[in-house]
Amino acid sequence: MARPVPLGQVLTDLARADPGRPAITSAGQTVTRGELESRANRLARAYAALGACPGDLVTVGLGNGIEFYAAVFALWKLGAVPQLISPALPARERDAILALASPSLVVGTGLAAPMGPRRPVQVPDNYRPDAGISDAPIEPPRVSPSWKAPTSGGSTGRPKLIVSGLPGEVDPGYYGGILGQRDGGVQLVCGPLYHNAPFNFSMYGLMAGQHLVVLPKFDTTAALAAIEAYRVDWVGVVPTMMGRIWRELARGPRRDLGSLRAVWHGAAPCPPWLKRAWIGLVGAPNLHEMYGTTAGQMMTHIDGADWLAHPGSVGRPLFGQVKILGPDGAELPPGVEGEIFTRPADGQPPSYRYIGAEPRSVGGWDSVGDLGHLDAEGYLYISDRRTDLIVCAGANVYPAEVEAALSEHPDVLTSAVIGLPDDDLGQRVHAVVENAAPIDERDLAAFLTERLARYKVPRGFTFTARPLRDDAGKVRRGELGALISSARPAG
Repeated sequence: MARPVPLGQVLTDLARADPGRPAITSAGQTVTRGELESRANRLARAYAALGACPGDLVTVGLGNGIEFYAAVFALWKLGAVPQLISPALPARERDAILALASPSLVVGTGLAAPMGPRRPVQVPDNYRPDAGISDAPIEPPRVSPSWKAPTSGGSTGRPKLIVSGLPGEVDPGYYGGILGQRDGGVQLVCGPLYHNAPFNFSMYGLMAGQHLVVLPKFDTTAALAAIEAYRVDWVGVVPTMMGRIWRELARGPRRDLGSLRAVWHGAAPCPPWLKRAWIGLVGAPNLHEMYGTTAGQMMTHIDGADWLAHPGSVGRPLFGQVKILGPDGAELPPGVEGEIFTRPADGQPPSYRYIGAEPRSVGGWDSVGDLGHLDAEGYLYISDRRTDLIVCAGANVYPAEVEAALSEHPDVLTSAVIGLPDDDLGQRVHAVVENAAPIDERDLAAFLTERLARYKVPRGFTFTARPLRDDAGKVRRGELGALISSARPAG
C-alpha cells in the first residue's frame, strides 16, 4: 500500500489532475471534480464557523445525491467524523442515536429538538453557505481520527454507533483496486448512502477516479436506463434489487447491459436460482459476492466462477480472520455449524469501537451474530442470523432458507420469515410476503412443500403491498409483529 493521503486531500488531488471531469451525476445534475472540490472547501469553512471542530462527530442525515458527498468531504477536510444516519428514521430511533453521538453539528434530517448534553447546531437539507466564503483547499490537510461512524442495531434492538478504527486517510487506489474499480470507470450507486456498503463502494470508487451515477432511490427502470445511458461498468446491489431487475428484464424490452464488468452484491442472502440467473446475465467472473460487517473486522469475497465450484459459499476472507465457535466457545472443525466470529489480521489494530453497546467477544474474537460453517478449504457458508433462528418443536428453522424458497415463486417480490409464539410448538413458522399479484395460501404452501422439509413450511402467511425491505435490503423484523396483527391474510 502506498503512503496514505488525507481523505479531503484526495478530492483536491483529483480536482487538480482533471477539474473538468464529471465526478457525480444525480437527479439530472452533474458536478465536476473541480466543482465538488470547491463546494466541499466552502462547506468545510462554514461548518467550522458553526462550531464543528476536528475530531467531532457530525451527524449527517441526507438523502442520496451530490449534497451528501459534498458534506462528507467537507467534514473530512475539517478533520471531523461523519456520523451517518438515515434521513427517514423514526423520531424515537433518530433521537436515541443523537443522544449517543452528541454531535457538534447536524446536517439535514429536519430535526425538531436537540439531543445530547450539548445543543448541536443544525443546518437544513440543501444548505448553501455564503458565496463569499473561500473555496480554496484547506491547508494544511487534516486527518480525522476516524473516517466514519455509521449506526447499527435499529432493526434488532437499541441503536449503537460503530466508530471506525481507521483514521481519515487512505491510499486512493488501494480499495478500488481490490474491488476492480478503475480511473475513468462509471459506477451506478443504487443503495442508500447511510448504509455501509453503498457508502464504502461509492467513496472508494470516487477516490479511484470513477464517475458516480447516483440514484436518489432505487428504481428498477431508472437503474437499467442509467446503465445503458452512462455505460456503467461497476455496480453494487443487494439481492432484492437483483430480483427486481431480473424480473423486469424477463418481461420488458431488451436492455443493453454489455458495459457491466463488475456486479457486487451482499447485505442479505442471495437465493441460488437468482445467483445462477445473474451469472448467466453478466458472466461468472463478473459477479462478485461479499460478506462482512459494518465493524470492518473481516470481509469475504467470492466470484461467480468460484461460487459454481462452492455453491452457497460467501467466499474466503479478503482481509481479517474468521472462525466458527460452538456454544462452549471451542473452535469447531470444518463442516460443523456454529456461531461466526471474526477479528482483524494479526498485528492489525482494532477496526472499530462501539458507542452505546459492547461487542460479544470470546478470546479476542467478536461475534457477528450469524450462524454458519467453514469447509476444508476455508470457504465460509452462512446459515442465518443467530437471533433470527426459529426453534419449532425442537427443530431449527433458518428464515433465510425459507425466504430463498419463497423468492422462487413468480408473484413473491420479497418476504420475511419469523417465529411466532406457539403453546404447543414453542415457535411456529410464519411468512410475511410482499406479493405482486394475489396468491392463494394453499397453493403457496404446496409450492414450498416441493422445496422444503414439511416442518420448515410456514403455517401461516400475511400478504402485504408494503415494502418489507429497505433499499439496503434489510428487514426491520421488529415491526413485523404489528404488520401481522393489522394485516388481513389474503389470497
